[in-house]
Amino acid sequence: MSRRAVVLLSGGLDSATVVAIARAQGYAVHALSFRYGQRHGVELACAALVAHASAVPEHRIVDIDLRAFGGSALTADIDVPKGSVTRPIGDEIPVTYVPARNTIFLSFALAWAEVLGATDIFIGVNALDYSGYPDCRPEFIAAFEAMARLATRAGVEGSEPLRIHAPLQEMSKAQIIRKGLELGVDYALTSSCYDPGVQCEPCGACDSCLLRARGFAHAGVPDPLVARFAPGPGGHG
Repeated sequence: MSRRAVVLLSGGLDSATVVAIARAQGYAVHALSFRYGQRHGVELACAALVAHASAVPEHRIVDIDLRAFGGSALTADIDVPKGSVTRPIGDEIPVTYVPARNTIFLSFALAWAEVLGATDIFIGVNALDYSGYPDCRPEFIAAFEAMARLATRAGVEGSEPLRIHAPLQEMSKAQIIRKGLELGVDYALTSSCYDPGVQCEPCGACDSCLLRARGFAHAGVPDPLVARFAPGPGGHG
């Protein structure tokens, strides 16, 4: 019988790759997504597509309301920055950072893992090609894992300790894409854009779109999502 793992699935490129990595390692993936007050639902639709394509045993979408606090271009009426030509991506914490988001998401994943009897949680954070979010750093993941071992029944009773897996932590975006393609990930099902259009097409100018484009360029392969929305036969443009 496969070991169970909770995998945080946003519907983006990174989390889709992590689902594939967890499955390749022999885990039965229980995917967890959040309707947290984000300004668009494209990523949740993509999460459902990825979960279905990956044949995960269970995919849950949990409702929480981070829009009640705002403080981010993803959860408040703040413009998403476009075309970051004045600063290197990752040089400073951008306004698209959602306060404490990964801490909150991992806490929910921890609760579900306890109920499932799972000792493994996967998250697609990255410390190389990323937007500079503080809750994507290795120090944060290590600190949360240490906290989880203190705050859970398994930790108190001395059974197998919970582990937080961040397999993309030290990978470039190009390396992530190559790994996903090796594992059969269909990146046309994913969405990375912070500000998609009315037909769910990527804006092509936000930090996340720029990072994605740079990753596919460095990987030397075309982005199937771009082809999906290109003008002409086969595309939506």
